[in-house]
Order: sequence, then C-alpha cells, then structure tokens
Amino acid sequence: MSLFGSLFDGNSTESSSGIHWNPLTDLKDLEMMLQDSHEHPVVVFKHSTRCSISRMALRQFESDWNLDGKITPYFLDLLEYRPISNAITERLGVVHQSPQVIVIKDGQAVYDASHEGIAVAALAPFG
Repeated sequence: MSLFGSLFDGNSTESSSGIHWNPLTDLKDLEMMLQDSHEHPVVVFKHSTRCSISRMALRQFESDWNLDGKITPYFLDLLEYRPISNAITERLGVVHQSPQVIVIKDGQAVYDASHEGIAVAALAPFG
C-alpha cells in the first residue's frame, strides 16, 4: 500500500487533519493539475515517506492549512510515483527537493520551497 492509501481512509482524499488532497498518481493527473492551474492556483506537496523531515513538514503543513477554496492542494508520494516528480521537474523547471512545495499558476511554477522553508503562510499571496 502506498503512503497515500495509509494517510487517508479508504479512497478518501481527505487527511486526518481535514485537508482535501488531490493525489498525483499518474501522468494524466499531472496534466489535469496543470490545466487546473489556469483556473486557480494549485500547490504540490512532494513527500518522501522514508524521511522524518518530510513527515514533520507534512504534519506542520496540514495543521496550518487554511487555504481551502483559494489554492487546490495536490499530494505526491515521491517513492511510489517518482516519474511524476521527474515530469514536474522537466515541465516546470523546478529543481527536485524533498520535501517540497510548488505553487503553480497558469501552468507555470511561481513559488517553491523545501525543508524548513515550507510554510502555508508563504502561500497566502498566491491564493
């Protein structure tokens, strides 16, 4: 079972903290996300399930999340879906980090942060 399956109950995309994640599990999901970014900003949280720093950043991000309806959150399990991360790097020109958040508007990366730089408050100006 992927982390996504263990983070969420059954097929739900809502985490225990209440954030409504959109899973990136296929390259088609990436295309949909990029199209979605033309309607409103999206953020991708790239998470490594084997990294304690990534786990702490994810917990903090979820506990601070207050941008429902302003920015659509997408979740990428890097260990399960590394080809999607590679495609993000190629398509958006953002150097891979883990953990990492990337804000995308109009199909372009407009902000990214990693490790201790990940903060929901920093995303507010994009929403």
